[in-house]
Amino acid sequence: MPSDDGQILRNLQSDPMTAADFRRIALSLEGVEEYSHAGLPAFRVGGRKIASLASQAGGYGNLMLTLEQQAAFVEEAPEIFLPIPGGWGKMGHTHIRLAAASEDVLTGALRTAWKLRIDKNAKTSRKKTHVAERSGVTDKKSGKRRL
Repeated sequence: MPSDDGQILRNLQSDPMTAADFRRIALSLEGVEEYSHAGLPAFRVGGRKIASLASQAGGYGNLMLTLEQQAAFVEEAPEIFLPIPGGWGKMGHTHIRLAAASEDVLTGALRTAWKLRIDKNAKTSRKKTHVAERSGVTDKKSGKRRL
């Protein structure tokens, strides 16, 4: 008699992710907006890119990660994540194979790229404010630039 174990495992696995899923999940993150980058869909928060669908024709979504995050993702799931070839990959830009990713994995990966950008934007904002105050070009009371 055939076992139902294979069918049960298939039912526990989520459907392969698509570019539409990538877009839906990216846009569900707070403050994320879609824009066109070189004519292809990309996603940003605070004016800075976190991900794109520039490689969707090849079945990939692209994530902007640190090299450390990229290495951890690739080590954990090499069948899902790989560095983008060339210089971009050496800066942490990472492919995610959409058909191999579950919704949970795709959501976690996009959330990681989003959180990285949120944190970087906060640091950049604090640094600009601090430098401007030290150089005396802002009115500390109003925070506005002096003429």
